[in-house]
This record gives sequence, C-alpha cells and structure tokens, in this order.
Amino acid sequence: MTVTVAPDDKSMKDDSEEDIKTQFLEKLAAGLYVFAFVIAPFVSMTICIIVFMTPLLWTIGIPYLIWYAYDFHAPRRGSRPWRAFTSFWLWRYLACYFPMRLVKTAELPPNKNYVIGVHPHGIIGFATFVTFCTEGTHFSRLFPGLRRFPVTLPMQFWFPLRREFLTLTGTISSDVEAIEYVLDRPPKGYVVAIVPGGAAEALDSHPDTYDLTLKNRRGFIRLAIKHGADLVPLYHFGENKIYSQLPNPHGSRLRTFQMAVKRWTGATVPIFYGRGILSNIIGLMPYRKPITTVVGAPIPVKCNPNPSEEECDELHAEYCRRLVALFDEHKTKYGIDKDIQLRIV
Repeated sequence: MTVTVAPDDKSMKDDSEEDIKTQFLEKLAAGLYVFAFVIAPFVSMTICIIVFMTPLLWTIGIPYLIWYAYDFHAPRRGSRPWRAFTSFWLWRYLACYFPMRLVKTAELPPNKNYVIGVHPHGIIGFATFVTFCTEGTHFSRLFPGLRRFPVTLPMQFWFPLRREFLTLTGTISSDVEAIEYVLDRPPKGYVVAIVPGGAAEALDSHPDTYDLTLKNRRGFIRLAIKHGADLVPLYHFGENKIYSQLPNPHGSRLRTFQMAVKRWTGATVPIFYGRGILSNIIGLMPYRKPITTVVGAPIPVKCNPNPSEEECDELHAEYCRRLVALFDEHKTKYGIDKDIQLRIV
C-alpha cells in the first residue's frame, strides 16, 4: 500500500503561476523557520542581556527567569505539545514552499509504540520539522492515533524563548531519560523520531550526496529493544538538495575544524547557503526543491529490558537492510539515478 498526501494543488505551481499572497506566505513560513533555527539563538541571548542590564525591564525578565527554571526539565518529560500550534495554518505554506509530500507505505497501528529512524539529517532539518512538529503534510491524517515526539540535542533547549517554540511542538531532548519517559508512558501510540546521523551527518549534506552516518549508531536500536517499540525507517528524498555547502571532504582543514567544534560543543557548523528572500542571489533561504518523505514498514521488535550486543547488532543490520531497500524502491521516482547507492558510513 502506498498513499501520498500533497499539501495543496497550488504548491505544484511555479513561482510565475502563483499569486503574490501565496508566494509571500510561503516565503514567510520558510523565513520564520530559518530565523528560529539559525538566527534566534543569538537574538534570544542578546535580548536576555539587554533585559537584565535594564532595570525597567526586570518586571519581564525576572518572571521569565522563574518560569525558565521551573520548566527547565520539560524537554525530559514529554515537553508541552500544543495541537493549536502544530496545526497552525502557516505550516501548510511551509510545506508548499518546496513543496513537500508525505508517502505512507504501511500502516502504523496506534496500539504500539514506534521508534522512527529519520534520514538524512540535512542542514537544518526542514522535512523533519514539517513531518513531526506540524501538520504541514497531514501526518495525523495518514497515521491517526499516533502522538509524535521528535528528538533534538539538549543544548537546543538552552536558549530562552526559542525553547518555548520547541516544547510547543512536542520536541524532546535526546537524553536517554527523555526518550524512555515517552516510551514508558501508557497507553501506546507514541512515536519517537530520532535522527541517528545527528550533527555529524549534517556535514555530509551536499546535493546528490547519499551518505548516512549510521554504521556505528546503535543507541536508538537498543532503546527500541528495551521498550519493545517497533522500528520504522524513513527517508527524506530531496532534503540534501535545498542548500549548498562549502566543500568539506574528510581530511580538509574545514572538516577538521568542524569536527573539533563538534567535540567541544556537540553541535556542528556547516557553512551553507541557499537563495535570497527576494531573488535567487545567495542567502539563507532554502532552494525550492521538492522533498518527499517516505515512511517505511515497521520492523517488529521483541521487548528485552537488557538486550545483548549480538541482539542489537542483528536488529541494526536488519534495519540497515530495510532502509537501503526503501531507498532503492523509491529513488527513481524522485529523480535519483537507478545506479546511485545509499552509503552507510
């Protein structure tokens, strides 16, 4: 079974065919996302410095500081997802900007929990955000009864104000404690979306590059076994085409610097660029390239609170086989040559 949901017919048109209002809303949605994930951390810290250096603003700053301390552990306790926010109408325009589609290849019954492996990471994860943090591609219509909890680095929740944005989408910390909190909750029907490649994989996000940092990533496998959550492979076709990145082959000075930053901070700094807001000159807006998210069939997982290394290795190998098969089955539909191979590195 394959079911495809497109956000709207108007999203298939070229810029020249769209009305000015639609173009504006699509670019506004994409620009807000870029702001939230690239610029907002610096802005939020600047605002905090200004507030706490200005006594007249303490009436705002002190209550927020109290809230920040009180709510600090929310990302480890399922966050605070708000359906009105995840269903906000502007997210449909974000999906239409590229446009994005969501493809379902099998049922995910809500009487089980799932760990979805998300590939590839991309530069700033547009498709992952739209799929798991919003209703931009109608996830709940295709998979009714499931509650989504995307995972990100703990440091993403350090930044004031931006953390509220993340918690409203249901995004949780990548700490084992946070993931287990969701998978241990009754009843069933919870989806934890994990990007195994993480920040390291972002450095390989180049157009027409199909390398996944997965060979030695077994943490999500172990969690699935410990909690008896079925594993689901997912691939975002086109995610790596929406930005260009400066060449950074392994061994280059740039790559060495980027990996050093990752060791120090846990995050990476891909040097990327896209288009401008008003034209195709270089800027931070993503290129308008189609993205299709294909959700594979679940791999049944038997619960074992203390999985052995052999058990994890066996399931990891099966997961990689299923992921490669999913890629091979669909790649030619989305502009990838039949001879291109997905590399697990």
